[in-house]
Amino acid sequence: MLTSVHIIGILLTVGLLLAVSILSGRKVKDAKSFTTGGRSGSWMVCGAILGTLVGGQSTIGTAQLAFSFGISAIWFTLGAALGALVLALLYARPLRESGCTTLLEIVSRQYGRRAETVGSILFLIGIFISIMSQVLSSSAMVTSLFHIPLTWAAVISAVLIMLFVLFGGIRSAGAGGIIKLVLLYVTSLAAGAAVWHLGHGLTGIQASIDSIYADSIVANINDITDAESIHRRYGNLVARGPLKDIGGCLSLMLGVVTTQTYAQGIWSAASTPKARRGAVYCACLIPVIGAACTLVGMYMRGHYVTAAEFSALRAAGQQLPDGIGVIESSLQAFPAFVLNHLPAWIGGIALGAMLVNILGCGSGLTLGAATILVRDVFANLRQLRAARRVGNRLPRTVRSTGASTLVQTRLAIVGLLALAVVVALSVRGTFINDLGFLSLGLRAVALLLPLSFALFLPGRIPSRRVVPTMVSGTAAMLLARFLSLPADPIYYGLILSALILLVPSKVKGEK
Repeated sequence: MLTSVHIIGILLTVGLLLAVSILSGRKVKDAKSFTTGGRSGSWMVCGAILGTLVGGQSTIGTAQLAFSFGISAIWFTLGAALGALVLALLYARPLRESGCTTLLEIVSRQYGRRAETVGSILFLIGIFISIMSQVLSSSAMVTSLFHIPLTWAAVISAVLIMLFVLFGGIRSAGAGGIIKLVLLYVTSLAAGAAVWHLGHGLTGIQASIDSIYADSIVANINDITDAESIHRRYGNLVARGPLKDIGGCLSLMLGVVTTQTYAQGIWSAASTPKARRGAVYCACLIPVIGAACTLVGMYMRGHYVTAAEFSALRAAGQQLPDGIGVIESSLQAFPAFVLNHLPAWIGGIALGAMLVNILGCGSGLTLGAATILVRDVFANLRQLRAARRVGNRLPRTVRSTGASTLVQTRLAIVGLLALAVVVALSVRGTFINDLGFLSLGLRAVALLLPLSFALFLPGRIPSRRVVPTMVSGTAAMLLARFLSLPADPIYYGLILSALILLVPSKVKGEK
């Protein structure tokens, strides 16, 4: 039950992060400092990346998945950690040495403006899906805490995301990320310790899950047939199938490498060693949060039923056993645990940190999307129009000044969040983690191969193949998802992209 102590903790935590954002924003004088920071240390880099990488999917979504599939929920945060590690070890130096400010600018220099424009549009689709998932995550929290309509919760969430990024850019994400890092670790460790104590360790948690599924109605709703099937689901790292779970991890890992927001964290560092250390710190820290959220989800499965399960029990004339509670859906697993099983003062900080976590992730993703929209899509369209006026010669003077770009970036942030609210409300029944896997996988299939060749093997692949590679990989992944084909959709997208890009061509003079 939400108490005044919870509310005070939430307001104080959110207020602290907003204050940091506004104070950091005073240092922003031009578009360059707004988008890339400039002289960040390792922990600022860690905060910038962590502030967007650990969002609603990593916390609420992980607990939700653990509620239904046990320890296999850890793949989301493991994939994120592996992605940060690959970013640090393989991509940090070439990204900083490229002299670019967006990933698509790197592609453009190697393969032309058409590849940049097409890639920007495809890339924005993936990022926008993730922004939308953050709006859904924060809306679910606001609704469950304050019992207001989902529409108003979505609007409030978008406004808060806007405030986080609008006045501080990457500086607010980095400074806020450090504070959020401390809050997340305190609350995650507190939640993990509480679960371990209340659940009497892993053995006790598993026993409580067995007890819940002893009821045939709850078992049938969840396709549980016997005790062995319970253990296969909740004690199995690949409970949803190796190709599905490992594919999700692959989507996260490659999606981190090809996401503008995380690259901006690398570019914001004062030096390459500091950029690498910041990303490595993230890789080490993220799995701890994922493990705590997984434990919370499993504990909640053993002590709560969903509203649908409760309705089925009542229809069968059964009563809830003593000590078993009801939550609206598995999505409420983490907030319900914090409200009902942590001391109020810790719970208030935890709820505030979780809300700030989601808002910080949404703000970083929105900043990255707005940067691409302004610097890649809008700028290219302006150059193309200018080229037509001067006889198809591209003038060098049509790009916006730093001040006008800053205004355009901020306007793009407002527009993206408004659209995210509308779309999120239309798909409110979608699983949040599914949106996260789809979002990062789409970014990977669109950009990974062209970006990697541009950075490590420039001039080795013909430019004319890049756009078909981007479009076909994205289409294959979306089609596989729509048709529910076996295995994770990212396999289809990556395989088709690789075939188009790498299979030898017989066309002479191909460039």
